[in-house]
Amino acid sequence: MAKQVCADAMLQCSFGTAPSSLVVTPEKRVMTTTPAANIMDHVPGKNIVTFGMCNTQSNPAVAAATSAATTAALGVYTPTPAPCVPATASPWIPGAPTVLIANQPALNDTSTLNCIWGGVITIKSPGQTSVDIP
Repeated sequence: MAKQVCADAMLQCSFGTAPSSLVVTPEKRVMTTTPAANIMDHVPGKNIVTFGMCNTQSNPAVAAATSAATTAALGVYTPTPAPCVPATASPWIPGAPTVLIANQPALNDTSTLNCIWGGVITIKSPGQTSVDIP
């Protein structure tokens, strides 16, 4: 059975260079050891913070940095990461539809979140280990 996700869960993006932690604000929330998350906790800058550097060429900042580095290297392709600025436009999927938190499906540790630059954000540690949800 999956674990319920709460604040300070450890996240990883497939194109990021460092892990990050989930920020869950406590308004209208159930508390585990910290506020429990739901699928709507996907807002960049509020819930999802940087993963260090971004490595995907579909991110315009990475493409520009790579282009500049390649030009400086006299045409030798030089992949160059750029600072990660998460761009998560849609909620976590699928969540736990039978468990509602603030009228939205609870977030479980098997859910994923897509970044518009192509990265897939996964939950490496749910932030607590005692509460199971479907």
